[in-house]
Amino acid sequence: MFPSQNACSTPTSFLLTGIPGLEPLHIWLSIPFGSMYLVAVVGNMTILAVVKVERSLHQPMYLFLCMLAVIDLILSTSTMPKLLGIFWFDARDIGLDACLTQMFVIHCFATVESGIFLAMAFDRYVAICDPLRHTTVLTHGMVGRMGLAALLRGVLYISPLPLMIRLRLPHYRAQIIAHSYCEHMAVVTLACGDTKVNNLYGMGIGFLVLILDSLAIAASYVMIFRAVLGLSTPEARLKTLGTCGSHICAILIFYIPIAVSSLTHRFGHQVPPHIHILLANFYMLIPPILNPVVYAVRTKQIRERLLRMLKAGVQLR
Repeated sequence: MFPSQNACSTPTSFLLTGIPGLEPLHIWLSIPFGSMYLVAVVGNMTILAVVKVERSLHQPMYLFLCMLAVIDLILSTSTMPKLLGIFWFDARDIGLDACLTQMFVIHCFATVESGIFLAMAFDRYVAICDPLRHTTVLTHGMVGRMGLAALLRGVLYISPLPLMIRLRLPHYRAQIIAHSYCEHMAVVTLACGDTKVNNLYGMGIGFLVLILDSLAIAASYVMIFRAVLGLSTPEARLKTLGTCGSHICAILIFYIPIAVSSLTHRFGHQVPPHIHILLANFYMLIPPILNPVVYAVRTKQIRERLLRMLKAGVQLR
C-alpha cells in the first residue's frame, strides 16, 4: 500500500507511470519501442562483432566506436526492459535501491558517452592536424586510458546524485513517479524537504557535460576545418572531411535529442507530460539505433566486412 500524497513517508519502492496520459495505448506503444530496442541491440552487437573480427579496424576511431556501442547497449538496456514490462504486464513497481541504481546508470553512462565523443574529436584532430604523430600519440594503450578517464569522470560526476537523494531526502510526499524510468528530477520533485542542493548540483553537472564538452568538440573542429582549408585541392579537402563525417553525425544524433529533451523539461511548461516522457525515451533509443547505421553506411571497411559476413552466412545455408 502506498500512503496518501498529502503526507510525507519513507518509501521502500516507487511506482512508474510509463507514458502519463497514454496508459490505454501502452500495449500498442510497446510495438514501436520493442522494435526499436531490438534494432539497437542487434545493430550495436553487429558493430562490436565486425570490429572484433576485422583486424584492419583495430584503429583508434573504431575502438572508440566499440566503446560507444557498449555504452549505447547499457543505456538502452537500463530503461527499455522496464518500460516494456510496464507496457505488457503493468509492472510499475520499482524498489528504492533499484530506482537509484537505474538513475546512476542512466546519467553516468550518458556522461561517459559525451566523454567518448570528446575523445573521438581529439582523435580526429590529431589524425588531420598532425597525421605523422597520430599512430604514436593514439596508441591502443592511450585509447584505453582515454576510455577509462571518461568512465571515471562519469562515476565521479554522477555518484553524488543518488547519494544525496539517499542521505538528504529520505521522505517523499508521493511514490508515483510521472516517468517511465527513474530520472533525477522526476524523483527529486517528489521529495519532502529542501531540494535546492540537488537541483543546483544536477544543473551544474548538466552544464559541465553538455556545454563544456560541446565547446571543446567545437573548438577541435574549428582547428580541423582550418587545417582542411589549407589543403591544396578540393578533392583532398573533401576526402579529409569525409573521415569526420560519421563522427559529426554521431555527435548531432547524441546532443540534439538530449538538448531538446532538457529544454522542454526546463522551459516547456505548456508541453503535455507525455511529450516530455516520449522525448526522454527517444533520447535513450535514437543514438543506439542510428550510430551503427551511420558508421555502417559511411565507413567503407565496416560496410565491406559486414557484406562479407552476410554473404558467408548465406553460403553456409
